[in-house]
Amino acid sequence: MSFNRLYNTKNPNQGMQKRVLCLCSAGLLRSPTVAWVLGNPPYDYNTRAAGVNREYALIPVDEYLLAWADEIVCVEPSIRDQLVDYCAKEEIDISGKPVVVLDLEDLHQRRSKRLVQMVEEQYGAAN
Repeated sequence: MSFNRLYNTKNPNQGMQKRVLCLCSAGLLRSPTVAWVLGNPPYDYNTRAAGVNREYALIPVDEYLLAWADEIVCVEPSIRDQLVDYCAKEEIDISGKPVVVLDLEDLHQRRSKRLVQMVEEQYGAAN
């Protein structure tokens, strides 16, 4: 069997946990914090973080990450808008995936106590 990125999006060895893609602009501060919170109890989801700004995202969102995800969490409405634009441009259909939009300004350090608290409150309220 040949392994490739598309195969790995649905690799059965990942387990049965929900796969959640967390997005911010660069994938450096907010989305990794969201991924960390959701990857730990009480959620224990399989998470990844990426950025929607292709110019400076360390790990830019792409068709494979979107295919992998069962759910997408955007840290603010503008990130959702950029995701929608990207998907339209690349002809990627995410209409069957839930998209959760939080309201986390780009003012916090990675995993700061306040940012973690905001993620817990806002994601819990959205679900």
